[in-house]
Amino acid sequence: MEPKKTDEITDLGSCGENVRAGFGNRRVIHMKSLRLTAVLLLASTLVFAKHPKIAEDLDAADPSSNVDVIVQFRQTPTEAHHQKVRDRGGLHKKSLDPVNGSLYSLPASKLKDLADDPDVAYISPDRVVRGTLDYAEAAVNANIALNYGWDGTGIGVAVLDSGISPITDLQFNNSTAPRIVYAETFVPHNATADNYGHGTHVAGIIGGNGANSSGSGYTSTFRGIAPNAQLINLRVLDSNGVGQDSYVIAAIQRAIQLKSQYNIRVLNLSLGRPVSGSYQTDPLCQAVEAAWNAGIVVVVAAGNSGRDNSASTNGYATINAPGNDPYVITVGAMKTMGTASRSDDLIASYSSKGPTLLDHIVKPDLVAPGNRVISALAGTNANLCKQYPANRVAYAYYENGSSGSSSDYYRLSGTSMATPMVSGATALLLQQNPNLSPDQVKARLMKTASKTLPASSIATDPVTGITYTSQYDIFTIGAGYLDVWAALNNSDVASGSAQSPAVTFDPATRTVTMVSGTSVVWGSSVVWGTSVVWGSSVVWGTGVVWGTGSPSGTSVVWGTSVVWGTGQPAGESTSIAINGEN
Repeated sequence: MEPKKTDEITDLGSCGENVRAGFGNRRVIHMKSLRLTAVLLLASTLVFAKHPKIAEDLDAADPSSNVDVIVQFRQTPTEAHHQKVRDRGGLHKKSLDPVNGSLYSLPASKLKDLADDPDVAYISPDRVVRGTLDYAEAAVNANIALNYGWDGTGIGVAVLDSGISPITDLQFNNSTAPRIVYAETFVPHNATADNYGHGTHVAGIIGGNGANSSGSGYTSTFRGIAPNAQLINLRVLDSNGVGQDSYVIAAIQRAIQLKSQYNIRVLNLSLGRPVSGSYQTDPLCQAVEAAWNAGIVVVVAAGNSGRDNSASTNGYATINAPGNDPYVITVGAMKTMGTASRSDDLIASYSSKGPTLLDHIVKPDLVAPGNRVISALAGTNANLCKQYPANRVAYAYYENGSSGSSSDYYRLSGTSMATPMVSGATALLLQQNPNLSPDQVKARLMKTASKTLPASSIATDPVTGITYTSQYDIFTIGAGYLDVWAALNNSDVASGSAQSPAVTFDPATRTVTMVSGTSVVWGSSVVWGTSVVWGSSVVWGTGVVWGTGSPSGTSVVWGTSVVWGTGQPAGESTSIAINGEN
């Protein structure tokens, strides 16, 4: 079958940036020379650090300096635990209860001594995180849901991002009252308003009501998926779209505390960072698991590194944290191709692909529209808008007789934009059936996702002319393409965990199979009967995608020295290079 070909408009095309980095539509520091090194790519039996309880990326810390670290204990830390850190010259900066930990400033020379304490479970740096509808709403059948009255009423969605500005599209219908029912910043010296422009755009995709594009004279209305949902603004990214693990963990802690007060059932994370260790020890992953176990559906962007071939993986194994966690719903990006019909939609070649580094979890879980999405503009003074003014929507695009660029709507691309599509869909499901658990929501969205997609497609970057071939396998599209109306019409209720399964590679037969026992929902005889969540094939054999009939032949992705091997690719560094790129 010949792959479909299309010119692809991506982050790079609409913003003049390298789309492998960050989330959303912006120039950011990223893994230019990423190398996705053997330290991260190879089998999980590798030793991560010289001390098993210290994250590898702390090895390079200057022993004479102080470092900000997140220390996870084996129980919620008490004053006695804080004192142990103080005794080593440390300073307690912030409690992070969801991960049984705290943020401390500590002399690097004392890390090993602290790690030797039996009460300490793991020590990691306070890592940096970054922020990653006219056609899109129809593409996922959300417009049909709205016609039947499903609009997210009563459901609280926590948005952990660069803040949300109180614009007209985020007010209650026929009212000037804001649907931002709570706002708090976790970024020092910053207010809760969005002076970057990413968080407001995300909030508009979740719950914009289209007020600024509705009424006489308008030809298009830019409405979100759940236009009457309540929004909880938890700011974790600064005016440049950058934050820290500790900001995000503290915000997750607040969302859990406020769950009952504002009926917070969904948590949207259109942000992430490179995977730096197993999800089992990563404090960011442990925090999202705490929210999940508290009854909050956590939806996370996959990342925008699907074009990265620096480690000869053709963009595979590039899922960002905390999207590598098996509990959460991890979302990749599709392109609507500028039409309301979903029949011509294709995967965005920049959308990060699985399996996850180290743990080999099947990700993403599903895909949704994320390319050139029109949503709310925080204001023309927002940094994104000033940096990329051409992304402002032309008034003529949606308003008769008008000229110039809109002050209300903006285009952005990335898995950051696909993620709130799924968060909005989740709000609709929970409005319809408030008793659904996070696992049941995830399972239903994945089962009902459309699996009618091509075998492959080719995209050409309009700026560089480089072409990218995408295979529509489980590590690219997950369980398929979000279908809101199908999910609302499904009544199946999963009875077990919906953790995304792990996979293993057999070098002798060159087959990839799912590991049984880690995820009862995906078992061959549990919940779904004859309906297979993953489409037509659960186990990937020699003739499917990775066999000799695939475009890349035997495919280096499953070679003995890359994702699954025990050796390091020749010439690769043992550390990640994080570089800025213009």
